[in-house]
Amino acid sequence: MKPESEVKGSDIPVIDQTFHLIKEKSVYDTKDEELIEGALRGMTEAIKDPYSTYYTEKEAAIHRQSLAGQRVGIGIEITEKDGRFIVVSPVKSSPAEKAGIRPYDEIVEVDGVRLEGKTLGELLQLIQGNPGEKVTLVIYRPSTDRHIKITVERAEIDNQTVTGKVIPLDDLKIGYVSISMFGEETLEEWIESTKRLLSENVDGMIIDLRDNPGGYLHSVAGVVSSIGKEGTVFAYMQNAQGMMEAIKTTKLDVDEEYAKQMKKMPLVVLQNEGSASASEVMVGAMKSWKRAIVVGSKSFGKGTVQETYDLKNGGELKLSTNKWLTPDREWIHGIGIESDIEVEQHPLFAMEIVPLRGEFAEGDYSEEIAYVQKVLNGLGYNLERTDGFYDEETAEAVASYREKFKLKRGRHMDDEFFASIREKVVLFKEDMEQDVQLKMGLNVIMHKIKGDI
Repeated sequence: MKPESEVKGSDIPVIDQTFHLIKEKSVYDTKDEELIEGALRGMTEAIKDPYSTYYTEKEAAIHRQSLAGQRVGIGIEITEKDGRFIVVSPVKSSPAEKAGIRPYDEIVEVDGVRLEGKTLGELLQLIQGNPGEKVTLVIYRPSTDRHIKITVERAEIDNQTVTGKVIPLDDLKIGYVSISMFGEETLEEWIESTKRLLSENVDGMIIDLRDNPGGYLHSVAGVVSSIGKEGTVFAYMQNAQGMMEAIKTTKLDVDEEYAKQMKKMPLVVLQNEGSASASEVMVGAMKSWKRAIVVGSKSFGKGTVQETYDLKNGGELKLSTNKWLTPDREWIHGIGIESDIEVEQHPLFAMEIVPLRGEFAEGDYSEEIAYVQKVLNGLGYNLERTDGFYDEETAEAVASYREKFKLKRGRHMDDEFFASIREKVVLFKEDMEQDVQLKMGLNVIMHKIKGDI
């Protein structure tokens, strides 16, 4: 930023007039750079696009970390909408996911700082910190109409975006590949992971894009190029003037045998409400090409592409410059992509893991009680109330649970009970057999390999 004496006027008289009136007449002593940054923020906010953002120099550095190979933070993708900060998705296996943050959560407070009037960049600064430090978020969860306080420990997040393994299924070998986001090195990781699976002679692959918030278009372009015919349209870009450009698959620098095997590999794709942006580009191509069967729930619905421009003050402007459309020229913004086979996830598998403590008994009302009621229902106790009121039916279920799992007898919730409940949720979520969407995906890929569908 230039020193104040060097700040020059703009070519827009009203901006110069406002700037000089504030400098000369305002009782508040505001630095030139703060006024300029305020004007830049105001311009991007006037677009009313949650994905167009101005970043200061410091905020820009934080933002660049989000898709880099490694960063410090909690692992979360956030968008701003109507002045509210909405979670698109936590990164898989990140501190945010482990703490129970979910898609569509609204962050309203960070370490006691309310977010009204804050920018996305300011929010990112509040969340960033050093490894091992804790940050406490207050979130509003629309699905339960509740505010929840969650404490997350910051960590160095290794942005390995692709993981793979073999899942035996009857007499078949199924390759399972999870893409958590489309980062800088995703294509290289994808090729390495899928080559390893091919070396183990898998019969088909499941590509898991659930809770994938998106990322770089060039990364998803590489991935779809590996499984589609060269020169095939996988998306259209439409600029501000309405001009449409076809984006096509390209030839990758890979060996011919790998390319041949990948292009004929039977595929199933998993998605959910946390699958957004670049992951939707991939799903849209797979559906349009009829290259894969999509299993899960409807995706998030982000149909715009952003470009980032360096500004002369060291900051950056992230601007939505294109709409992207599927190969069928459908714009999914605000709508999402329906799965070919809709599968509602098991409620317990989809539940967050939250810290629980305290003592509660009949007549009490709290968020902890509501959480436990939902867990007990997932375990088969069939409670009518899940609103957090500790009624007689809840007390009887708690007593039955305590007896079944050899806890101290009683009809109350305490730290011993909460520790057991948390353990049950963790074990359930780690058990692949409980992942209803994945089980359906395995069933579909098996029938696809055998030619039944």
